Amino acid sequence: MREISHKLAFAHDGKTARYSDVFDPNNGHVQARVALGDKALLDRAVEVAKAAQPAWAAVNPQRRARVMFNFKALVEKNMDELAHLLSSEHGKVIADAKGDIQRGLEVIEFCCGIPHVLKGEHTQGAGPGIDVYSMRQPIGIGAGITPFNFPAMIPLWMSGVAIATGNAFILKPSERDPSVPVRLAELFQEAGLPEGILQVVQGDKEMVDAILDHPDIGAVSFVGSSDIAHYVYKRGVDNGKRVQAMGGAKNHGVVMPDADLDQVVNDLAGAAFGSAGERCMALPVVVPVGEKTALALRQKLIPAIEALRVGVSTDAEAHYGPVVTAAHKAKIESYIQMGVDEGAELVVDGRGFTLQGHEQGFFVGPTLFDHVKPSMRSYQEEIFGPVLQMVRAESFEEALALPSQHQYGNGVAIFTRNGHAAREFAARVNVGMVGINVPIPVPVAYHTFGGWKRSAFGDTNQHGMEGVKFWTKVKTVTQRWPDGGATGDSAFIIPTMG
Repeated sequence: MREISHKLAFAHDGKTARYSDVFDPNNGHVQARVALGDKALLDRAVEVAKAAQPAWAAVNPQRRARVMFNFKALVEKNMDELAHLLSSEHGKVIADAKGDIQRGLEVIEFCCGIPHVLKGEHTQGAGPGIDVYSMRQPIGIGAGITPFNFPAMIPLWMSGVAIATGNAFILKPSERDPSVPVRLAELFQEAGLPEGILQVVQGDKEMVDAILDHPDIGAVSFVGSSDIAHYVYKRGVDNGKRVQAMGGAKNHGVVMPDADLDQVVNDLAGAAFGSAGERCMALPVVVPVGEKTALALRQKLIPAIEALRVGVSTDAEAHYGPVVTAAHKAKIESYIQMGVDEGAELVVDGRGFTLQGHEQGFFVGPTLFDHVKPSMRSYQEEIFGPVLQMVRAESFEEALALPSQHQYGNGVAIFTRNGHAAREFAARVNVGMVGINVPIPVPVAYHTFGGWKRSAFGDTNQHGMEGVKFWTKVKTVTQRWPDGGATGDSAFIIPTMG
């Protein structure tokens, strides 16, 4: 059986006491096992990173950017290999896997311009003969803890900016689909990244805690569920680290009476069911405004959902593939039953879906609920599967209140032809990322990604300039070149620029 290990900058004896199974979600079979590291392995990785990082920080930003250029070209050259590897462990279809990789590469493209964004500020003549300037310097050693649902994109979001700004970076990917991060690290090294600047350590909670407790790791970036994000944030901050921890989501799509329903249905099909709903920016709740809108939307949604093709990840005609594990499939189906028990109307039931020849695969069919109420637990919690819930609203104000009052505040969308309604919604909704006739409003790489409320802990978002700020610290220098002459007692007075 294939064994997946770490990507380290030192010889590892390969011995480990613990392993975790890696499944093929298409057939339910164990296809590999991953070695789970411990604190001793992390200590060694940090030691190597600590030795390598000063020299990398001393490399001028332009030469660091050249490594990013080289890496981008290598990933594009190996796109098919990476996409198939990703799909085989995650289950998302090949086209979606390529999108996963491409969205990560867009952050790498941003990092190719790192010399420009690292420029500091300068004031000449802030006082008599005094100049003031600032510089951005790396944290030192950073770490990333990434989820199963985007095994390429999110590691690239974190590692790209951290490395380009002069840090060493230690990545702990999900043990459910760990191969692609290792392959990306290999391509980084092939692109010219020095040994020790990017290392991959495999592991579970034991490794997470070791990262959060290690005194030489200065910053930690995390993406996962909200409960774990809060735990990571608190433990990391208590240990004196800079932490950004992105959590769960329950994104809403508000449909106004004037919306183009054909476009809305097309957008919902992809946003709610793409990647089997295993996206923190999926759109699992649709909020039609007015009874007429709700009835018309439902009438169009049902045949569109029933026409969705669920298939193996290599099926080019499939809209989405299996979910990641049997346990996650069972969790999704338990939420469907919960919705039934709570009194929501189950319009399309995706439970019990099987694929001929792949009966043991982790497949869940597309599911639609109507008449879901805000008091229902199945609405309040994140399902993270191919389940769309319809919550009807009587007015714009009621629709606005639903995502604003929800515990999660990652993303939201409004579908309308009315510019005033869209403007009001964008200004007033209590959510971090807003789409106007855009169902999955993930910002482009030179803007920034981050939710509100229980969707994010910490004050700094992912990628863009927020990412640069997170992975660097500002040093401000006030300088004077004396031209002679005594200063007298003024040396004992707090300096001013007057």
